[in-house]
Amino acid sequence: MWQQIWLTLQQEFSDLGDVRGITQVVIRLLVAVALGAMLGYERESVGASAGLRTHMLVSLGSALFVLIPLQAGMPIADLSRVLQGVTAGIGFIGAGAILKLKDENQITGLTTAAGVWLTAAVGIAAGMGREATAVLSAVFALLILSLLHHGVEKKNKRPPPPADDPDD
Repeated sequence: MWQQIWLTLQQEFSDLGDVRGITQVVIRLLVAVALGAMLGYERESVGASAGLRTHMLVSLGSALFVLIPLQAGMPIADLSRVLQGVTAGIGFIGAGAILKLKDENQITGLTTAAGVWLTAAVGIAAGMGREATAVLSAVFALLILSLLHHGVEKKNKRPPPPADDPDD
């Protein structure tokens, strides 16, 4: 009986197989987590609603959603259904970050939602073994978030409307 239990356990944990397979999965998931952390740290440092842990989990989850079917031998052409599901699911998370303020014509959270969406794409790239593309995309995103945040957005902000004159 114990031998049968041991053999069953070995079979259940044999999805990684050899050292090459283990290394490949570890690298892909670590790249996804590291890039998600990089983007999440930037978002958290500016006080965004989705920060470090959220971005790390989104990137890791997205990588896992494509890595598992690839390991199972799913053809790349069939992976489009998985990608559609990930994209739709991330849309719900992003929608939760977007707020329309009641008294003003202002919507907040769009950059955070877009960042979560992009972080999912970075995780997908890492999970599919496109680590260089994932790194390059994350670097571009970090440049957009950090450099443009301080320059362009502040210049484009409109001054507040004049206060109502109490003497009118």
